[in-house]
Amino acid sequence: MGLESVGDLALNVILSGLGPKDTAKVACLSKRFKAAASEECLWSKFCSDDLDLASPLDPLGNPAPSFKAAYQRWREAFGMYPWPLVKRVKRCWDRLKNWLAENFPEAKATLRKGASEADIQQLEKSLKVKLPVPTRILYRFCDGQGCQTDDFESIGSMGLIGGYSFCGHLVNVYLIPLSHIIMETKEIRRHLDFPSRDKYVVVASSSTYSEKFFFLNCTNGQLYVGTKNLLSDGEMIACVPNTLIALGHGCNSDQQQDGMLLWLEEHGRRLHNGIIRLRDEENLKFINLFPEEPPLCSIAVTNGVKIRASAVFIPELADPESDTEKYLFAYSIRMSLLPEGCVINGMTFSSCQLQRRHWIINANNVVVADVSGEAVIGMYPLLHPGQNEFFYQSCTHLPASPGSVRGSFTFVPGRLVDPKGSPFEVVVAEFPLQRPDYIF
Repeated sequence: MGLESVGDLALNVILSGLGPKDTAKVACLSKRFKAAASEECLWSKFCSDDLDLASPLDPLGNPAPSFKAAYQRWREAFGMYPWPLVKRVKRCWDRLKNWLAENFPEAKATLRKGASEADIQQLEKSLKVKLPVPTRILYRFCDGQGCQTDDFESIGSMGLIGGYSFCGHLVNVYLIPLSHIIMETKEIRRHLDFPSRDKYVVVASSSTYSEKFFFLNCTNGQLYVGTKNLLSDGEMIACVPNTLIALGHGCNSDQQQDGMLLWLEEHGRRLHNGIIRLRDEENLKFINLFPEEPPLCSIAVTNGVKIRASAVFIPELADPESDTEKYLFAYSIRMSLLPEGCVINGMTFSSCQLQRRHWIINANNVVVADVSGEAVIGMYPLLHPGQNEFFYQSCTHLPASPGSVRGSFTFVPGRLVDPKGSPFEVVVAEFPLQRPDYIF
C-alpha cells in the first residue's frame, strides 16, 4: 500500500515522525503531500520539539505568520551552523532566561538581543581571532548583558553568573557584550606579557571594584579565569574539564562544545536545581555562589540551633605557585533557631546567643589549623525562633586541595548578659574545601 492511499490522520502521524527535513522532501511528491506537509499542527509540533516554541516567533522574538514560516526563519538565520548545536544552545539560554524570569527579572532585563554575524565578524577582525562555533552561536542568541546607560558598573549585583562577598572582597560577574569585549580585551592585552595572549578574549568580568576576569582561548576553546598573578605573569586557571571540550576536525560538528557553552550549561543546571540561589540582602538581590544544597553544603541541628555551611573557591585570589597559600576559599555560615526554640534537656528557651567558635581545617587529610576564639567577625548573634538566618562570610587559605572544615559554636540559652542555663556546643558539620571541576 502506497502513501497515496493512507488517510489524512495517518499521513500526519507519518510526517510528524519523519521530522522537518524529510517532511519538506515529501512535500515535493504531490499536491496532496504538499498540503499535508503544510499543516499548521505539524509545524507547531516541529517548532515545539526543536525550538520549544509555543507560538510562532522568529529568532528576534517577532511574530511570524505561521509555525512553518517561523521554523523556516530559524533555519535560515542559523543555516551556517550545525542545527543540533543551535538547538542545544537555545536550550541553554532558555533554561537561564526562564530561571531569571521567575526569580530575578531585573537581571533578565539586562540581557541583550542576539548579535548579528556582522557583529561577530567585526570582533574577530578587530581582535584577530576566530571564535569557536559554540560561542558564536551563544552570542547570536544573546549579546551579553547591558543597560540603558551603557555604564556597566550600574549592572551592579545583576550579573548573570553572580558572585560573593567576604572580608571586604566583593565580586559579581556579568557577561560582556561583543562591543565591550573588543575594548576590554585590547586594554588587558596591553598589561599581559606572555606569547599566546592574542589567543584570549575577555568574555566575563566582575562589575564591582574587586577584579575578576574570564578569558576564552579561541584556539583550544577552553575558558579560563585569572588568578592573583594574572597581570604579573599571565597566570590563569581552566574553568571546565579539558576532557569535555571538543572542537575542530577531531569531532562531529554536531557535537562541538567549548568552555563557554559547558560553563553556561552547568551554571543553568545549578540554578535550576537550587544548588545556588538568589540572595536578597537589604533590598540588594544577587545570585549567590555559595552552595545551598548537600553535599557541598553541610547541615546540622543541635538543641534546636540549625547551622548550614558551605564554601566557594576564589580563583582571582589564588596563588598556585605558593607553598602555603595556593588556594583561597571563602566560606558562608548560616545559623537559625528552629520554631520550637532552643531545647536543652527537655527545657525550652526562646532565644540563645553565640559566645565562641572553634574550627578544625584540613588539607589532604592533614590538620592545618585548629582555631578557637570569641564571637564571629566580631559579632555575637542572638537567635530567636522564626527570624531570618544570621549569616556571615570569612575565608581561609589552603596549601593543598581537597580540604574541609568542621567545628562548633558555643551558645548560651537566653542572652550572654542574662544566661538561662549553662553553655552548650552546637555542631558545624564538615563541609568541603575543594577546587571544583567548574569554576565560576
